[in-house]
Amino acid sequence: MTYGKIRVPAAFGGGPEIRPRQLNKHIKARTMKRKSFTLVEIMIVVAIIGLLAAIAIPSFLNARNTSRKNACINNLRQIDGAQQQDMLANGGTAPTLAGVQAYLKQSAGLYCPAGGTTSTYVLTTAPPVCPGTVTGHVLP
Repeated sequence: MTYGKIRVPAAFGGGPEIRPRQLNKHIKARTMKRKSFTLVEIMIVVAIIGLLAAIAIPSFLNARNTSRKNACINNLRQIDGAQQQDMLANGGTAPTLAGVQAYLKQSAGLYCPAGGTTSTYVLTTAPPVCPGTVTGHVLP
């Protein structure tokens, strides 16, 4: 059984006459030569990555601010609990700095995460308040 002969244009790398099975090999060889990306394809990928970054970065910043606020409120809860324990231990008198520090795990360097190391909590005010300039850091 013989196959019919097909004439392939020179643009596809064909010679004067090629059999059908040989035609597939020539077309695959022609398309396999391209190994790099074009400038337009690279620009599209960069644009997509930029768009995704523009969407994601504000969400990350919002999540970081929310976690700092929650950490500050949890610090205020710990200080409030230490103040109440000191008051119970001293018969209801006002809490003292040494008494409150005795009930805290980390009394030195306890500061608001949103305000930095310069915003150290005042341990004797009841209820405790955030020393930072950020609003919304209050006990519920």
